[in-house]
Amino acid sequence: MQDILINWTPQETRVAIVENGAVQELHLERALERGLVGNIYAGRVARVLPGMQSAFIDIGLERAAFLHVADLHLANAPARNGAGDAAPPPIERLVFEGQPLTVQVIKDAIGTKGARLSSQISIAGRLLVFLPQDDHIGISQKIGSPELREQLRARMAVLAAAPEAGTVGGGFILRTNAEDATDAELADDIRYLRRTWAAVRERSQAAPPGTLLHQDLSLAERVLRDLTNDTTQSIRIDSKMQYETLRAFGETFTPGAVKKLDHYRGERPIFDLYGIDEEITRALARRVDLKSGGYLVIDQTEALTTVDVNTGGYVGARNFDDTVFKTNLEATQAIARQLRLRNLGGIIILDFIDMAREDHRVAVLAELRRQLARDRTKITVSGFTQLGLVEMTRKRTRESLAHMLCEPCPTCEGKGQVKTPRSVCYDILREILREARQFNPKEFRVVASAAVVEMLLDEEGLHLAALSEFIGKPISLRAEPTGSPERYDIVLL
Repeated sequence: MQDILINWTPQETRVAIVENGAVQELHLERALERGLVGNIYAGRVARVLPGMQSAFIDIGLERAAFLHVADLHLANAPARNGAGDAAPPPIERLVFEGQPLTVQVIKDAIGTKGARLSSQISIAGRLLVFLPQDDHIGISQKIGSPELREQLRARMAVLAAAPEAGTVGGGFILRTNAEDATDAELADDIRYLRRTWAAVRERSQAAPPGTLLHQDLSLAERVLRDLTNDTTQSIRIDSKMQYETLRAFGETFTPGAVKKLDHYRGERPIFDLYGIDEEITRALARRVDLKSGGYLVIDQTEALTTVDVNTGGYVGARNFDDTVFKTNLEATQAIARQLRLRNLGGIIILDFIDMAREDHRVAVLAELRRQLARDRTKITVSGFTQLGLVEMTRKRTRESLAHMLCEPCPTCEGKGQVKTPRSVCYDILREILREARQFNPKEFRVVASAAVVEMLLDEEGLHLAALSEFIGKPISLRAEPTGSPERYDIVLL
């Protein structure tokens, strides 16, 4: 069973999804850094890149956003010449610099990459996703039998064509929670989505480039729309004002979730109930301890994330093969949880402890897939490679938890390590020798961290004296606090 905790402040909303007493997911939204996915903008084509079959679009953000030809609605294209041409035309034939274009953000800016856009607009409702440029009726793949899918498609075709549903047209995709919806509920969602699109289209006609035409729901509202399901027992929020806002929103769009909504009035902070803040601290660490004594080491880089499994202090099984197998099995559950908790995406490499037996590898891979099946984010898992690694991908649409909460260390500049004081001493000695060949001061003064100065006076004192004698100039030392133990200055006096 699932509980959802919402901690709201004017500057930040934090959501924790707790399953069976353990935190499984953390969602964070800051008022000044609100995500852009789902937002619709009046854009302008800033630059067309034929070599990448992409275009940069100005939507009023600090960095130009990115539109690939595969995400371009082909109704924007000129008429095609010739029959049977299924391949999309090159992007330089579809858009031109300065062209106005209504676009939607499908992936937030991550790192140095700008937001990714699509001109194929979709607007999500409680039960349906509206496709204003299409006339297709699709069904979520998670909705069961072919017979049920056909029934839902037939019902939707009738409801969408009804006069009271509006005349905007467009297609729809039924979301998973529409499986048991009544005709009245579906009709309400159709009307709401068509009214929303009509307002967007009206604003877009006179809006200058960079105008926000439609903004997706806040994180707290998306909890009711997207994160609540049949296994949700309660949704507890610690703000009376936001509780009333969510209740009003829920009564209109998610009536089934309203009865699960609860205003938390306790004196103890809501996140203290399940130790959420401590869990966030642990989710930022490299090492994750397993109950058996083994542990994971998680390293996130620009290109990919690696997860290394180690036995650690676990020696409880009858023999080495069983020890390795049990540690790897336990690690699958921890890995699946950490991917959700930290919101790790992109390419992920899992380095399980080497297993000699093929049946052990098959069992570990099967258990990994079973644990990952609970993740609502799209995941693909490959088998073991020749090096014994498991390759997988997890769809990335927003920054990871670590990238949202942390920044590179100013001391090591994100390297994760700094030079030893002895290495810095030798850098200083080389630099003095280099400058002595170019300049002729009366004295060289070294300004460095206390640890480096202490080593130059003590263990490296002979080398410093020898250098001073060789260049024929005195060398003085001064210890000062520095931002990094690697930083130093050589002053010519």
